[in-house]
Amino acid sequence: MTRPQEDTQPMPRSAPLKLTEWTSCGGCAAKWGASLLEELVGELASEFQPNIDPALLVGLAPFDDAAVYQVSSDVAIVSTTDFFPPLVDDPDDFGAISAANACSDVFAMGGRVVMAVNIAAFPEHFPRDAISTIFAAAARVVAEAGGTVAGGHTIRNPEPVFGLAVQGIVDPRKIFRKGGARAGDIALLSKPIGTGLTLAGGTHDDKLVAITGMRQLNRVASEQLQEFGTDVHAVTDVTGYGLAGHGWEMAHQSAVQLVLDGSSIRTYPGALDAAQRGIRTGGDPRNRTYVDGHFTSDADDASVALCMDPQTSGGLLAAVTPTAAEKLLQDRMWWKVGEFTSAPASVHLR
Repeated sequence: MTRPQEDTQPMPRSAPLKLTEWTSCGGCAAKWGASLLEELVGELASEFQPNIDPALLVGLAPFDDAAVYQVSSDVAIVSTTDFFPPLVDDPDDFGAISAANACSDVFAMGGRVVMAVNIAAFPEHFPRDAISTIFAAAARVVAEAGGTVAGGHTIRNPEPVFGLAVQGIVDPRKIFRKGGARAGDIALLSKPIGTGLTLAGGTHDDKLVAITGMRQLNRVASEQLQEFGTDVHAVTDVTGYGLAGHGWEMAHQSAVQLVLDGSSIRTYPGALDAAQRGIRTGGDPRNRTYVDGHFTSDADDASVALCMDPQTSGGLLAAVTPTAAEKLLQDRMWWKVGEFTSAPASVHLR
């Protein structure tokens, strides 16, 4: 469908607004391919590495889910940003999902959210009540995350784009990182996967379940992990690069193999059926390219597609000791998706 241009007349209030009609791609599927981004980040890190402030505990080398800057012996700032075009039609859903997704990186680092600022771009004739709804929904979710929306910046753009820059705090001695998983660790995940496939090929009811999941914060999952201290060895959130891509980042930075058990991975309703029907999202080929040479599988391509599917506001993927896993699995939020072994860094789907 042709998206509206800047000279489009204001939409009549009686007409139902569908955000996805204003954009060509949405959610974390709109991210650049990880392979190209990895090259650019590597170049930037190499150029500025000699001049990095020693108080920057987590930056570009190695990259992680957010930057962390130490300000005192027991306080460090966690800083991240995330924004994308709409992946759902309802403005309230879009604002809430955008905020949950942006806050997720702070929770993936073991931090707590304290403040956020909006990043917004809308067509000049975009309905103003829809913008207000997006802002209000995001503010409510940030408040639920423990923070406050303190400002932002809005520009004109042919397509709507929204997200937030989020700041949190963390004890510098208790930062969660992507690297650190050990052979023998259990891989746990806190949300189902398949948001892209469900939105692309699921029924209306299927999509509602996925939207509810995407609106959910990772705050509780992060706080539960924090209770286990040193039994938690590595954490990341599963977003645009899919379970395979983010699992590969964890395996690579930890120098271990992540073995995924396809039969135990929970999916959103409609995702597996869509994958079996051959539906693939735009991020699928980019994610396959990213893990090429690092991913092997004994499973069928539908199962592989689920692991390659770009997630928006996905769950936390954690490498924890068997003892911690046993206790966390008593909560229905968590389930085992695999384990880490001493084989060379890679991801294997069985």
